[in-house]
Amino acid sequence: MGRGVGFVVAALSVLALSASAGAASSEGLIVFPAAPASGQAVQLYSVGASGLGLKQLTTGSKPALDPVFSPAGRKIAFARFGVGIFTMNADGSGLRRLTTNGRDAYPTWSPNGAKVAFVRPVGAAWRVFVMPAAGGKATKLRQSPPAGRPSWTKAGLLVPTGGDLLRIDPKNGRVLKYYNANIDAIWGLNSVAIAPTVSQLAYVGSREPESGDMECGDGPCQRFGLYLESLTAKKKKPKLIVKDTGSAAFSPDGKRLVFVTGGALVVRPVGSTARTTIPTGDVVPAEVGPPAWH
Repeated sequence: MGRGVGFVVAALSVLALSASAGAASSEGLIVFPAAPASGQAVQLYSVGASGLGLKQLTTGSKPALDPVFSPAGRKIAFARFGVGIFTMNADGSGLRRLTTNGRDAYPTWSPNGAKVAFVRPVGAAWRVFVMPAAGGKATKLRQSPPAGRPSWTKAGLLVPTGGDLLRIDPKNGRVLKYYNANIDAIWGLNSVAIAPTVSQLAYVGSREPESGDMECGDGPCQRFGLYLESLTAKKKKPKLIVKDTGSAAFSPDGKRLVFVTGGALVVRPVGSTARTTIPTGDVVPAEVGPPAWH
């Protein structure tokens, strides 16, 4: 009888774990930077968009930032501040170092998953580089203008520069298209997120100070907010949708945004003020870089 009870308990446990995993994956997986409860450097964590299955993916003395899923969702590329670009499996295993430049940032996968693009400071500007996702030589796209966070979509390799969004040739960086976007040219370039349909973008930019805000002494503090902008409208006017938040990522269907604000991981439908906070236990999500959603 003891064995029978044990078997039933074990079976129920397996079913519970399966249900939990299913719930965690039904809405996709979100990867985000957060401060561990130990107070050490910011690391990457994953959680189901339903709020289940919180897991720490990276460890180390250097911050792990800028996660991005491969097209199939099986791998993640990220930047280790002061170390370089890495890839790993979506569960945190299979860590591989791609670059040795400690200032390399904002990796993005090619649509077929064979290559990774990222930005690296060269002189006074950030330049776009491309390299094999399996490792190898990184090639600078010499014809590309200075760029912020790149996004390699089915529409091509997109880079924000000078307040606009451009599509460039992934072989040499030659400009192929101007989107005539309105991105904060000073603060927004490293926070640009592109919807999967390439119909919208989001970025963090400066906003008008609060009335009577004297927190910074003689004058109001510099304040920021999350902006949403249509790339298909004739008049592209960014709309402030959330004050005082970090960079955002679009959901796989482009209908929601996930971002960190006030130490919480928040999901908000595009075009709505409704918001859902995803529980992260004693882990504190950080606004230091964009999350990723697949």
